[in-house]
Amino acid sequence: MASAFDTLLDKITGRRVECVPYEDQLARDAGYAMNEGGRHFEGTSKVHLALRRIAQRLSELKIPYAVADGMALFSHGLRRFTEDVDILVTAEGLRLIHERLDGLGYIRPFERSKNLRDSEHGVRIEFLIAGQFPGDGKPKPVAFPDPADVAEDRDGIQFVNLSTLIELKLASGISSPERMKDLSDVQELIKLLNLERDIGAALSEYVRKKYDELWLATRQIKKRYVLLWRNKWLTAEAKTIDEMIAGLHRAAELLSNMKRDGVAFEPQGGTANDYAYLTTTDPDIARKYGMSEENELWDDGGDASEE
Repeated sequence: MASAFDTLLDKITGRRVECVPYEDQLARDAGYAMNEGGRHFEGTSKVHLALRRIAQRLSELKIPYAVADGMALFSHGLRRFTEDVDILVTAEGLRLIHERLDGLGYIRPFERSKNLRDSEHGVRIEFLIAGQFPGDGKPKPVAFPDPADVAEDRDGIQFVNLSTLIELKLASGISSPERMKDLSDVQELIKLLNLERDIGAALSEYVRKKYDELWLATRQIKKRYVLLWRNKWLTAEAKTIDEMIAGLHRAAELLSNMKRDGVAFEPQGGTANDYAYLTTTDPDIARKYGMSEENELWDDGGDASEE
C-alpha cells in the first residue's frame, strides 16, 4: 500500500503508479474471484472498500456526488456482483476531483480519461456527469441530474434515490441496444421490491410507457408458492385431550385466515400421506405464512415421503 508521502511524490514527479486493475485480478485467479464474490455480498470486497474510500474523500472535499448503477442497485436491495463504482457528479465536481485526487491515491486508466482507478484496490471509478445523457449519450428528455437533487444518505454514503435510478436505467435501456441489461435491472427491482404500478406516473414521460410495460410483464409471470400442511403433527406433542383440542383450534383458525387471504387447497394433492398442498400466487401472502416457491420443492414423483 502506498504511503501518503509516496502518493504526494507521484503527484509532484508524475511517476506512474503500478496498479493491477481489479478486473485483471479477478480474471487471472478463479479462486480469488470466487472469494471476492463472497466478500462482495458480505460488503467487504475491494469494490465496497473502494466505494467507502472515494465517498469519504468526496465528502472531505465537499464535492456533491451520488453513487449510481450497480452499487446503487445493491444499496436498494438488488444485490449482484459488480467490478466498478459509478458516481454521479457535476462537471465542476469532476474538475475538482481530477485536481485534488488524480495522482493522490487515484490514477487515470489512460491519458485524458474522465475516470479514475483506485490505486490501492485497483477498482475503476467511473463518473457520470450531470447534464449529459444516459444510454447512447445523445440528447433526450432524461439527462443525468445534479447529484445534490437526487442523493439520499445510506450509512454515510450518498446514493441515487430509487425513482431516479429507475428513470436513468429506463432511459439508458430504451436508447441503447448495448444497455438492454438496464431494462432487466428495472424489471428485477419491480419484482424484488414489489413496486407499485403508479410509480411510473412520477417518471419522465419518455420512460413511463416502458416502466408500465415491464410492470405488466412481471405480473404475467405468476409464481406459485406452496405450504405442505401435515395433519399428523397437529396433536403430536399434546399431553391431554384439552391440549389436543387447543392445538386443533389453533390449526383451524390458521387455516381460516389462510382461506380468507386467498390461499387455495390443491385438490389433486388431496391429503394423501398426511400432506395437504396449500398454494398462492401472491408473494405477500406467501411471506405472511412462510410459504416457499413451488420450484424449491423436492420432486419425488408426486408422493411426499415420511421423515
